[in-house]
Amino acid sequence: MQVFNAHQREVARRISAGADQGNWTDWRWHIRHSVRDVDTFERLAGIRLDAAHKARVAATVERFPMAVTPYYLSLIDGADYAGDPVFRQAFPSPRELDIGPHDMADPLHEDRDSPAPGITHRYPDRVLFHVSNLCSMYCRHCTRKRKVGDAEGVPSRRDLEAGLAYIRNTPAVRDVLLSGGDPLMLSDERLDWILGELGRIGHVEVVRIGTRMPVVLPCRVTDDLTAMLRTHHPLWLNTHFNHPRELTRSSRQALARLADAGIPLGNQSVLLAGVNDCPRIMRELVRKLVRARVRPYYLYQCDLSEGLTHFRTPVGKGMEIMESLRGHTSGLAVPTYVIDAPGGGGKIPVMPNYILSWGVNKIVLRNYEGVITTYDEPDAYQATECDRRCDACNLSLKTDDAEEWTAVGIEKLITDWDDTRSLTPRGNERLERRRHDH
Repeated sequence: MQVFNAHQREVARRISAGADQGNWTDWRWHIRHSVRDVDTFERLAGIRLDAAHKARVAATVERFPMAVTPYYLSLIDGADYAGDPVFRQAFPSPRELDIGPHDMADPLHEDRDSPAPGITHRYPDRVLFHVSNLCSMYCRHCTRKRKVGDAEGVPSRRDLEAGLAYIRNTPAVRDVLLSGGDPLMLSDERLDWILGELGRIGHVEVVRIGTRMPVVLPCRVTDDLTAMLRTHHPLWLNTHFNHPRELTRSSRQALARLADAGIPLGNQSVLLAGVNDCPRIMRELVRKLVRARVRPYYLYQCDLSEGLTHFRTPVGKGMEIMESLRGHTSGLAVPTYVIDAPGGGGKIPVMPNYILSWGVNKIVLRNYEGVITTYDEPDAYQATECDRRCDACNLSLKTDDAEEWTAVGIEKLITDWDDTRSLTPRGNERLERRRHDH
């Protein structure tokens, strides 16, 4: 049962006098009452902005719309809202209008790498499938500010079918990432249909969903939703926690519901100035994620999207954070720090230098403590039966699944997984005669 504490009850009743726990746990109620203007935000959060700042915020909202779920708003510390990491991710800042010379509307060239409606095909074997332009909350650091909230750009059934047709007709695609907006803004029925269509495409081996619902609206993760999702394995889900404060009891319940449905969970954080650009904060975040059965997957350097200049940190800050994680917490909790290359170059991993020098037969390395050590290369290495011409390889690489069990004798006839119908002793005269006749 999702938490409904006194503060949340007060926020709900400021929205509607008769609001109760049933409303608070209804995700559609939160969508209907999404906070989209500064006056409502002030009233529900119990804060007051000075008139000049409020006017600048209103101008920002004209360019980059606001939408905040009552749930996420309820997490803001009203006593110190200006420094609150939840507030900074949810509430517009006039600094978003400071468009820098390097800022771009589509820095990752997703639209240019789109061969069909809703499809971004950048990597050889996988595509990103935009199935929704709507989110329950418009994160202020969103890389797709150009799209999110565009009600006229919501993919139609025809658009989705065109995207599915591209995937169906492109055998190289083995991995499909559903993104948006937020795919969980779709109804269970529409999402079920999309997943079902993908499941019928033989060369699609894995489907992933990217969603921030467990962070900003955990009550969206209902029993009905998880029951539907578990019928579409293999299915993976990546979410987007940026700060330990976002891992509430309600969000952990949502994550547990998904994990219990057999869905592997990952997390993609964005490095944000004034939110999580601190080694201690990130170390606490990844530890809490692992406890919640979520694997820290990526730590993104903030993109060069319009309106994000004030969120960006030097890459050196990311390096400092990675130094504080590797060796200081479980490797399972260490994400890959990446820069999503402007121009559509894809994710480029960056990390501290652990190789200090590299000779012909020896590598000099250092560990997280600063200990310097060496690794001796083999004196001679020859790839077995391989001329390294992979494009013309005709070797048997034995990449098929290994046979775990081989039935023998009568067991072949009684198992339900062996197709043997009868056993005939060697030397049978009838079979010898048959072979002779042929």
